[in-house]
Amino acid sequence: MAKKKITSSVAIAVYNEEVKLDACLSSVVAWADEIVLVDGGSRDRTLEIAKRYNARIIHSDNPPIFHINKQKALVACRSEWILQLDADEVVTPELREEILNLMRLLTFPPATLDAKHLRAGDFRLLTPNGYYIPRKNFFCGHWMRKGGQYPDYVIRLVRRGKANFPCKSVHEQISVDGQIGYIINPLLHHSYSSIAEYWYKANSYIALQAQEMKHQKLSVNLVTWFVYNAVKPSVTFILLYVRHKGFLDGYWGLLFALFSALHHPLAYWRYSRNHEEIV
Repeated sequence: MAKKKITSSVAIAVYNEEVKLDACLSSVVAWADEIVLVDGGSRDRTLEIAKRYNARIIHSDNPPIFHINKQKALVACRSEWILQLDADEVVTPELREEILNLMRLLTFPPATLDAKHLRAGDFRLLTPNGYYIPRKNFFCGHWMRKGGQYPDYVIRLVRRGKANFPCKSVHEQISVDGQIGYIINPLLHHSYSSIAEYWYKANSYIALQAQEMKHQKLSVNLVTWFVYNAVKPSVTFILLYVRHKGFLDGYWGLLFALFSALHHPLAYWRYSRNHEEIV
């Protein structure tokens, strides 16, 4: 009796990603059974590039919470295992081999676990329906080593039908029904090649944070002003630069911690300018 085939899909949501999409898709096309791409109405060469890799394209609008389109991609996948990627992420050969070996083990588990399996740690990998993958983040020409940027664990590999995006917040992880395991080799995240690109992308996050304040009906007064302009920025900076040792990344660690801290006052300013004056 023939063994069933191990199948894998890549799910990705995009919007105007012609600069980085090619590297992303080229890192998975040789081994993924399908690439499912939800496009939010791109006006550049994104779709042209996706077609070169025989991606199955699903057309959509571009909602502010882009996890909505990520969820559409997950639902459309037909394979047993799904690797969810962003357009600026690249799968290394080492990560690819680890994923393929893991899927093979989960599909055809050994009848018994011998000493070799135990030493390799495979016994921990037999039951999860999702896996954290460490991300290595690229910031303004530098691979970050600390400051919460490495290892930056994100759930990326999931079993079909066992995971979904809640689609409530821009910072949410995939929700997995069952246990979650860990993968060793990192995913490369070419997130911000320049300071200009950082703030271009940060503008979307800040706008969504301001929108969340609106949904919460946050009061605009001296207390909330102090919280969002002093308390939250200070806590964010201390967490990234001190607790997560961002100082080990030198100038770039300092810059990243400062930029991250600024999200709070900028979001508060955007929210408060359309509401009552601070008293």
